Amino acid sequence: MKISSLSMLSLTSLLALGGMSQAAAEVQYQIDLSSPEHHLAQVQALFPQTDSHILHVNLPIWRTGRYQVLPLADGVRHFEARDAAGQALSWQRTDVGEWQVQLDKPTAVTISYQLYANELGQRVRHIDATHAFLDASGTLVYSPEFRQEPVQVALRVPDHWQSYSGMGRLGAQQFSAANYDVLVDSPIESGISQQRSFEADGKAYQLVVWGEGNYNLEQIVSDLQKVTAESQAIWHGYPFDHYVFMVHATSGARGATEHINSTIIQLPRFNFRERKDYLRFISTAAHEFIHTWNVKAYRPAAMVPYRYQQENMTPLLWIAEGSTSYFQNQLLLRAGVMTPKEFLDDLAKRIEANQHTPGREVQSVAAASLNQWTSGGGDYAANNSVNIYSEGYMASLALDFSLLHDTALKASYREVHKRLYQDYRVPKGYQVADVLQILQQLSGRDYHDWWQQHVDSPLSLDFAALLAQAGLQLSYGNDSKMQPYLGISLGDGLTLKRVARNSPAWQAGIGAGDELIAVNGIKVTAESFGKRLNDFQAGETITLTLFSNDTLVSHQVVLGQQPSGTLQLQPVKEVSRHQKAFFKAWLGIDWPFDNKGNFKA
Repeated sequence: MKISSLSMLSLTSLLALGGMSQAAAEVQYQIDLSSPEHHLAQVQALFPQTDSHILHVNLPIWRTGRYQVLPLADGVRHFEARDAAGQALSWQRTDVGEWQVQLDKPTAVTISYQLYANELGQRVRHIDATHAFLDASGTLVYSPEFRQEPVQVALRVPDHWQSYSGMGRLGAQQFSAANYDVLVDSPIESGISQQRSFEADGKAYQLVVWGEGNYNLEQIVSDLQKVTAESQAIWHGYPFDHYVFMVHATSGARGATEHINSTIIQLPRFNFRERKDYLRFISTAAHEFIHTWNVKAYRPAAMVPYRYQQENMTPLLWIAEGSTSYFQNQLLLRAGVMTPKEFLDDLAKRIEANQHTPGREVQSVAAASLNQWTSGGGDYAANNSVNIYSEGYMASLALDFSLLHDTALKASYREVHKRLYQDYRVPKGYQVADVLQILQQLSGRDYHDWWQQHVDSPLSLDFAALLAQAGLQLSYGNDSKMQPYLGISLGDGLTLKRVARNSPAWQAGIGAGDELIAVNGIKVTAESFGKRLNDFQAGETITLTLFSNDTLVSHQVVLGQQPSGTLQLQPVKEVSRHQKAFFKAWLGIDWPFDNKGNFKA
């Protein structure tokens, strides 16, 4: 593989030639990607002269945007430390993400190591023959002593590779950042990709897509132009001048992560063309873009500054994530990228999912925020926990409607976030008391009791009464009827993945992990079980035969009931002017229904 001429230079040569001008207190990195096919990189980090006897060198134990500890240092091998004269320095590994280098005299220190990067789905580091995605939290070590010093990064890459980042550009393969905190939140995408540049509201954007797929770059750019400009419906001003949308069209990895000047979005390569798939993508793009303000420009004080070597605990993660989920489709709706029907269908789906989450009766959204660092999935989580994204969405909805009601439609939840951006920008950060103060200033009402009921306690919403304020009602359709309900979810085959707490199956003593064998003594299959269950009526008693811990058991189950069909949001029969006004103050668009209750063309 041919390597560009720049990439053949050593770090010392680069400095001598002026490719990276050496400053008295500047941290400089070089990443050698000359053998990408093996998922390997060679990394050098040059730290300025220090008078300390010990240089602490760290790699974060988590990455921003994912609030869980990750084994990032496991990808580091052949760690070496040398002084300014090139002499080896002794070092020892002292913590999960820390090395301590012993110094006998003041000197600059060069750290070098091999990096293994094959964690595509983690969105931390991935290198192969076609590209490299590098998030500094899993790629570049730092020293707390020099954390606030300027940073420069140079890459050695194969010919024909192009490199992109939200950082300042010094050259084709060189970038600069004000400090490590900017670097760690400014990933680099380098390789063979497709790129488009565009402007919106005076800001410069890039769309960079790695991987083949059924996406339409022109459509994406057109929609992103509309969506990014709509951000000003919430905030006044931008925390960036240049922003990069990085997209990985892959064969399995999915997810996204926000950064201060960019985002990385991963989707299966053929999940772009169908409308539902495209909406999922563009909604994700809106979500991550919103994070540029909510989380990056302002975030809970407990996370300012980020502490990379330990968990950052806060009861306010639901605002960081759930409120972002709440606003994402509103931007699409205002921009005309999502139709009113699509928006309301999505909201109905979220409400239905909320009502089928037993954990909402157990855990508050504040407790879920604190638990995020140790949260897991599975049966126990579904029955005893809530998700900061979905439950945070519902808490945001409730708070929005409460503010609209209390201020006679003069202020919404958007105004809260506008104030947070104005008054609590990093490095300040906000606390619960600050949010409560903003709410009182906007409404003239003390929100302590509301907070205790909706945030510090499990959230219980009367959706019918709530949505009626905006002229909407819940419906399963005229053809809906009650059907039998058991309360189980199948995993592989007939093994029970989940059993809903207090459901008929739960009350009968059936648990997750049991394997279903027969209904009323007759064998069932995974494909036929749903139809078999519908042969019975709600209230009927059936006998389920299962293997539980390899033992054959039978349980008598009294079937419950649930409505058939899909939950929908429809207009109330006689909508008032106030309800229409509430709807517009909430979403920023006119009432979308005609006199017959159908969506307007």
